[in-house]
Amino acid sequence: MAKVEVKQLLEAGVHFGHLTRKWNPNMAPYIYMERNGIHVINLYKTVAKLDEANEALKKIAASGRKILFVATKKQAKDIVAEKVANVNMPYITERWPGGMLTNFVTIRKAVKKMAAIDRMKKDGTFLTLSKKERLQVDRLRAKLEKNLGSISEMTRLPGAIFIVDTMREHIAVKEAQKLKIPIFAIVDTNSDPRPIDYIIPANDDAGKSIEVIMGAVTEAVAEGLADRKAEKQGDKEGKEQPKAKEKVAAPKAEKPAQEKVEAAPAEEKPKKKAAPKAKKADDLTKIEGIGPKAAEALVAAGIATYADLAKAKPDAVKTILTDASPRLAHLEPASWPKQAKMAADGKWEELKEWQDNTKGGVEDSEE
Repeated sequence: MAKVEVKQLLEAGVHFGHLTRKWNPNMAPYIYMERNGIHVINLYKTVAKLDEANEALKKIAASGRKILFVATKKQAKDIVAEKVANVNMPYITERWPGGMLTNFVTIRKAVKKMAAIDRMKKDGTFLTLSKKERLQVDRLRAKLEKNLGSISEMTRLPGAIFIVDTMREHIAVKEAQKLKIPIFAIVDTNSDPRPIDYIIPANDDAGKSIEVIMGAVTEAVAEGLADRKAEKQGDKEGKEQPKAKEKVAAPKAEKPAQEKVEAAPAEEKPKKKAAPKAKKADDLTKIEGIGPKAAEALVAAGIATYADLAKAKPDAVKTILTDASPRLAHLEPASWPKQAKMAADGKWEELKEWQDNTKGGVEDSEE
């Protein structure tokens, strides 16, 4: 992952904040100075925060979860659409549809309607409609494509959300907060950084500034996707090689093996017992509601596998998260053992269906 240099950010104008009278006092730690009535952002902190965000985004992408990018302001929408389309991630560059996350089931129905219209055009049903009906259907299809076309492949809630200008996209921030979805954002000096999990203090108005930040972010996502692809290929090759070795070894005589077995008792006595192998940690971010930081906290506490999490009590998990960081105290782990049990048993389809029908991994209390 190529590290962004301070000089590069300086040339792009990332350091320019808003007028001092429009500032948010919570952004004070990220402000370097004030000049000509404008706040100047500390670019060394921007680089550090950008690296931290990129590392977390890379892990989420490598886990197979989608990252939803949101940028509806004029100077950002084209840049975001171009950069994000290259890594095949969903994005919103038109109006934010209210309930996009909290009412995701209804949004999915609208996306399915768009797919149904496409099927009508393919099988010839569309031509059986009257001229007026065809015109109405075409208009509906164009409207859906404009607002929801970029999220048509997002079949479940995203693993994270990346926002450009949190002041403008405050509804998206609130919905993500409600569902405990990690929030990454470019935050200017007039915005409140408190609801954001991964802050990137930077100028969110200049096109060059947004382009530099988005370039670094999408590169990290691309690396995460490449790691996932390489891991899958490695697993396939690993499964195929033992099978090939077994076929080659089958015709050989079995006598030498028997001799080894007979000689074994004499040799085994002086040997020391081999140290038990360390458990390989599972990717806990596949559990709805667990982000990269929460996963790190659980692994550090000895809950490294799905089986471990399935046995853990929600209250104990909550204590681990609260002790690890106050920022993790808002997470609700009540459904995590249930999800982990499905994952440990290999019931991925059942887990995916459960996650699609449950908001943010939090089960309704009425049920």
